[in-house]
Amino acid sequence: MTAPLLRPKRKNPVLRTRLPTLPPAIRSRVALGLTAAAARGSFELQVCRDCATVQYPPREACCACLSDRLDWRVQNGAGELISETLLRHSQELFFRERVPWRLGMVRLDCGPTVIAYLHGDCPAAPARMRIRACLDRAGQAVLVALPEKETPNMADDRQLREMTCDPKFRKVLVTDGKTAAGQAVVEAVAAAGADLIWVGHAEPWKKLPGFDRLKAIPQVALLPLDVTNSRSVKEIAGEIGGRVDILINTADHHRNFGIASRHGVETARAEMETNYLALLRLAQEFAPAMRARGADGQSSAVAWVNLLSIFALSNFPPHGTYSASKAAALSLAQCLRAEMRASGVRVVNVFPGPIDDEWNQQLLPPKLAPAALAAAIVKALQDGIEDVYPGDVAQEWLARWRDNPKALERELAAGAG
Repeated sequence: MTAPLLRPKRKNPVLRTRLPTLPPAIRSRVALGLTAAAARGSFELQVCRDCATVQYPPREACCACLSDRLDWRVQNGAGELISETLLRHSQELFFRERVPWRLGMVRLDCGPTVIAYLHGDCPAAPARMRIRACLDRAGQAVLVALPEKETPNMADDRQLREMTCDPKFRKVLVTDGKTAAGQAVVEAVAAAGADLIWVGHAEPWKKLPGFDRLKAIPQVALLPLDVTNSRSVKEIAGEIGGRVDILINTADHHRNFGIASRHGVETARAEMETNYLALLRLAQEFAPAMRARGADGQSSAVAWVNLLSIFALSNFPPHGTYSASKAAALSLAQCLRAEMRASGVRVVNVFPGPIDDEWNQQLLPPKLAPAALAAAIVKALQDGIEDVYPGDVAQEWLARWRDNPKALERELAAGAG
């Protein structure tokens, strides 16, 4: 059984911060299909359309019939551990700092045999396992073998924690606690075991609903943070930037209507100010310190979460300028992800469908409850997922967008959202 994780000791300020190291990250273009699925929390393998062979590792052609008609399909991951070894020495810096490292060969029920990292609670071979595709510190897909049944303290496994961003015993900044979504995130992160939660609020003189409930949470500390003000962001970053392990940007400015229904650019400017430029300000002030702390012990900086919208994938005309601001934020988040990757800090983009709030009153259900959104964010951190699409609407839009982006654009323009 995995030993429970202990609260880390206070860092000695005299000791230098270690530079982050990453596992090997080179993958072929076809192998990135495995990474794309792992980023969504899915385990997919190539399946041949002609002979139905399931193959691993990924290839350009079927290993049985040489057909190039290969599809990525979800697998359940069930299999049997047939052998294992313990890595005690490595030429790779990442593994040299972390040995011993447990590895094993698992024969999947669907056919292929894979090499996977072994969770510490996996019994010796032969034994039943379940394989999960995870993203490693370099952002590439790796396979992890987990016990067939859940075990106590499973998430505290040393190897598994290297590939996740679990909030347990970590310090978290939630940039905007005014909204129902932001407050739900604070409560969910606290329930997940966060050590300290800073909650930003732009107008501290206002008695906003829900703040008394947040103040009652022992880990919460309220901060006067206005993400639309560069000076405010810089001051808070100077105060706590070197201690933030997980930053969750919940700042959101949402107004209805598109282009012709509203005169002037004031509303669109406010949306860009909060949804796009605020992310840029936060990235400029907090990202350098978080990059430097990518290897700062057990509770190093591990994740940056952006609350985007499924409307960022394809513009939703009734919320046209809002969709545009979220599309801009998505592009900026991809740049941030590229710059943070060298430090091992994961950038998680969350694409919810319509949230059940005042700005989506006229949209018919289903709508995403703030508590469900918060639970999806925490689960993504615990599982190490990179792209999250919570809710039925987001899942449907994602499927339609992946199948035919132009068809989705035309359907939305025709009012068939």
